[in-house]
Parts: sequence; C-alpha cells; structure tokens
Amino acid sequence: MIKTIEWTDEGIRMIDQRKLPTEEVYPVFRTYQEVARAIKDMVVRGAPAIGVAAAMGIALGVRDAQVSTVEELERELERICRVMETTRPTAVNLFWAIERMKRAFVRARRDGLPLDEIKRRMIEEAQRMYEEDIQTNRQMGRYGAELIPDAATVLTHCNAGTLATAGYGTALGVIRAAVEQQKKVRVLADETRPFLQGARLTAWELMKDGIPVTLISDNMAGYFMRQGKVDCVIVGADRIAANGDVANKIGTYSLAVLAKEHHIPFYVAAPTSTIDLSLASGDEIPIEERSGDEVIRIRDQVIAPEDVEVANPAFDVTPHRYITAIITERGVARPPYTESLRALVEGSGCAELPSARRASAPREREDQSEEERC
Repeated sequence: MIKTIEWTDEGIRMIDQRKLPTEEVYPVFRTYQEVARAIKDMVVRGAPAIGVAAAMGIALGVRDAQVSTVEELERELERICRVMETTRPTAVNLFWAIERMKRAFVRARRDGLPLDEIKRRMIEEAQRMYEEDIQTNRQMGRYGAELIPDAATVLTHCNAGTLATAGYGTALGVIRAAVEQQKKVRVLADETRPFLQGARLTAWELMKDGIPVTLISDNMAGYFMRQGKVDCVIVGADRIAANGDVANKIGTYSLAVLAKEHHIPFYVAAPTSTIDLSLASGDEIPIEERSGDEVIRIRDQVIAPEDVEVANPAFDVTPHRYITAIITERGVARPPYTESLRALVEGSGCAELPSARRASAPREREDQSEEERC
C-alpha cells in the first residue's frame, strides 16, 4: 500500500511525487517550514493530502516550539499557520485543516491543560485527520461506485487517488470501490499537462493496483468520446463553491464541455471539506498561477524557447451546469447544488438525501435498516 504521508517521531514522511514514476523515495521533513515548502513545491499535492500535510506540519511546529507558556505557544501557532496559509491558495482543504488545528488548540487551552498536554493533543488531532481522510474516501467510494456501470471505461484527469489523499483516493477511490465490487472497469488517464500528474502518478498508481489503464494525451479526450469509448468522466476537486462550481486541475473545464456535448455523465468526487459555502460561485475561487518553467521544461528537458512568455494557471473552474453529480462521503449531490450541497455539509443523519437521489442509484433492499442505508 502506498503511504502518501505519515507522522513519525523524526518528522513528516512523504513520498516525493515529483520523482515518480522513475523513483519511489520517502524523504522526512523535520520542521514545519520544510513541510510548508514541500506543499508549495508539490512534493505532496492533491487537496485532501495538502490538508493532512498542513495539519501534521502545524502539529510538528507546535511540538518543537521552544516556549515556556501557553500564551507563547499560541503566538507561535499563529506564526506557523501564517506560513502554511501561503503555500497553495486554491485548495480549500488547506485552510479547513488550519482552522481545525486552531480549534483543537482552543479546546485544549479551554480545558486548562498544561503545555506538554496541549502539544500532545495537537499531534493527536493531526493524526485523527489522517485516519478520517482514509475513512472518508472509502465511504465516498461506496457511494460513487453505484454510479459506475459494469464494463465501463472511465476517463479521469490529473491524479485524485491515494497520492492525492491520506489513502484510497477520491475519484480513483470511486474506481477502486467499483473494482472491489467486481465491476470490470477500465480507465483512460489524461496525461495532464504541464505537471503530468495523470501520466506520472495516475497511470503508475493504477498499474500498481492492477487496474487496467490506458494513458492518453490531453487533446485526445474528444476523439475517444466521439468514438463512444468513454462511459463516464470522474475527477476530483480542490474547491467547490456553494452553487456547485468546481475548481480542479487545469483542463477539467474542457473535459466537462466535451462530456456535455457527447451526453456523457461528468462526476466530481470530493470530501465535504472541499465544499466552500462561503463562496457563492466559482468566480470567487482564487486560481493559483505557477511558474512558467513547468510549461517550458519537463523535468530538466527544455521543450520550448526559454524566453517565451508563458501563462500557467494551475486550475480552472467548471460551471455547475456541466456537472452531473458531486460524490461526497455523506452522499451524492445533484442539482440544484445550492440546496443539495448545503444539506450535505450542514445535515446530519442519513447521507443519501432524498433531494440528491435519482434513478441512476440502485434502490435499497426493503429489509435494510436505517443504519445500513446510511
């Protein structure tokens, strides 16, 4: 099993995703500054994995803080969080994780705990987030697998698998769950320029699991759709606005438009922590602009004039009208997303919302209990 990220006494151990698929190495990042740099430099990437890495980095910084009072530790926590906030602006899971760690500190302080106990609580909170992410992805996979037909060919973009999470994956987690249900699923993986997450990561990860995968370049997707060789598209997300607009890896919007034209279902798989109800639409989502070197070079190989002007937005926004459904660990949301997403985020009880159900999901057995259906 791939260990994307792991807490150790020495520091945070992460697989260096920049070196895949040719090298599988697991460096240890021993300070919160090193963890922040690893997030910024894409040693670790994928919204859920970024959130877990940030939480562990904060816990590491708090553990190693050279302070003598709780008040001093609180000031140090604020400094650590400010460093983490500057790493990747689009993935909302980063900010969700930071706020959750801050709340854990507030609870520990309110309980009147001594300094060492507060530090221990912060480490426990980060480790809890790691475990919860894996459980969340498995639950998401269970809901999403219902939407994948048997003998389906699924097109995916970027990498939304184990490497993008604490484990199992979001979009690839849905595919894994379908395979575990004995469905014969094949995957078309977009290479995902310019960082090649599909070619380097998704293809490697699926091959490691023995799931049939065919790698295609980004500009081949329309060809395969027109040939009738794509049954559905499933991608992850870095931020989802209240109206269902989705920010994901650059190129996602193009796929959604193509899928709509060819009447192919387009699914998004993401945890509820990726839903940002504070933003009315995708127009408000900040889009990270990355270095032009990522476009001009593939690793050390120059593939374009080095002095050419380059634009390199890391994400685009897919309007909600192109999205068939959004799969979360609490159920499947469908239009109108302003209602179904809010119900998923704020609701409690059964995850499958009546407003989110459609005929594409199989009916529950009549003998199922309420608990089983949830």
